[in-house]
Amino acid sequence: MQKRHSDRLRYFLELAATTKEYFLPYIKQFHNIDANSEILEIGCGEGGNLLCFSKMGCNVTGIDISANRIRQAAEFFALEHCTGTFINSDVFNYQSSKRFDVILCHDVFEHVFQKSMLLHFCAEHLKPKGVVFLAFPPWRMPFGGHQQICRNRVLANLPYIHILPTFAYKGLLKMGRETDDCINELLCIRNTSITINRFYRLIKQSDLDIADNEFWFINPHYKQKFGFRPLKLYNVISKIPYLRDYVTTSFICILRPKH
Repeated sequence: MQKRHSDRLRYFLELAATTKEYFLPYIKQFHNIDANSEILEIGCGEGGNLLCFSKMGCNVTGIDISANRIRQAAEFFALEHCTGTFINSDVFNYQSSKRFDVILCHDVFEHVFQKSMLLHFCAEHLKPKGVVFLAFPPWRMPFGGHQQICRNRVLANLPYIHILPTFAYKGLLKMGRETDDCINELLCIRNTSITINRFYRLIKQSDLDIADNEFWFINPHYKQKFGFRPLKLYNVISKIPYLRDYVTTSFICILRPKH
């Protein structure tokens, strides 16, 4: 397990830095952001992605199913002298008539079983000209199984092991003496995994359209995590279905309501 996964304040600040440098400028290409903007993040965790929006004066709301993460979000925002509304809830239980200019869904989509329902939720809670910023690691990318959460250092740094047959993957995790909770979590991620092509199919059936999408060979967040220089996929590989999933470490897009 990497230290950032246990040091949540560090993780919060890393996310905040990545969003400010990469995701905010990308979103602003498609929607103006100012002090009147209403921002929602689904699966906000400690709220790092929301920090730069709050510092701009936006009204930010974060929803997360983890009570501990919501508590940490409030604490970390207070440390930064920022304000935000943080709600401990399953997003599908969130009841509000409020509409948002921007909805963030960063590295959450791959954890959700009801993906069509989540896209419908986003469409219902957007203002008419609002946008969704959505990002996820395609399942077949080197660490698409989130095996970096393993306590066994070898397993945590082995790419592509998650695409082994289920019995082989589970056996490898047991050999590495991972806990039952960790194994169950990793198998759950396997069951909720998402590929780029499947995402495209879900969008066609949804109330949203893709305004733009990008394929990142080196995830923007890897600058904070590992000191790597982020790099987009511009070559022909990004246009080849299935193959691109193996080398796209982050797929990001902007979604808009269909009219």
